[in-house]
Amino acid sequence: MKINSNDIRVGNVLEHNSKLWVVTKTMHVQPGKGGAFMQVEMKELRGGAKLNERFRAADTVEKVFLDEVSFQFLYQDGDSLHLMNQDTFEQIQLQSDIVGKSVAFLSDGMIVKVCMYENEPISMSLPATVILEVVEAEPVVKGQTATSSYKPAVLSNGVKIMVPPHIEVGTMVVVDTSDSTYVERAKS
Repeated sequence: MKINSNDIRVGNVLEHNSKLWVVTKTMHVQPGKGGAFMQVEMKELRGGAKLNERFRAADTVEKVFLDEVSFQFLYQDGDSLHLMNQDTFEQIQLQSDIVGKSVAFLSDGMIVKVCMYENEPISMSLPATVILEVVEAEPVVKGQTATSSYKPAVLSNGVKIMVPPHIEVGTMVVVDTSDSTYVERAKS
């Protein structure tokens, strides 16, 4: 679908130079001389390359619509992730680099969203947070809990994060999957 360059928004997926790009930043610029334009920062969906592009107000761009499909994570075999479509029970195989560092948070049976373009998987997103157990952490030092300092800890999946001083080994914590950060202590 063709859209006017002034209608480009963050999160839109565009087809530009025969590649798919997701818009990460936009800025409408109206210089003192000349016509207004839209400065757009984009990231390639398949390769991850970044691009800064200027679109004049009269330009049109091709907006792409992706299908978001729920899949259940089955298992990982080396660099391959095996997933099952929740509606059709069809199984697919993706490379683990489609998820990036968040691959460590995948667990058996987890429901993930896969973005498809013309029946080809483009990207995969995990739930925003997961609950994991702390398996290694320094002991609590009395009187240190009042400060806002953090200490290193290792989670049950092997990921190292920073946690507040009151978190001990065996504590279940909520972790943000996008940047591997502590969110809160899990409710029991």
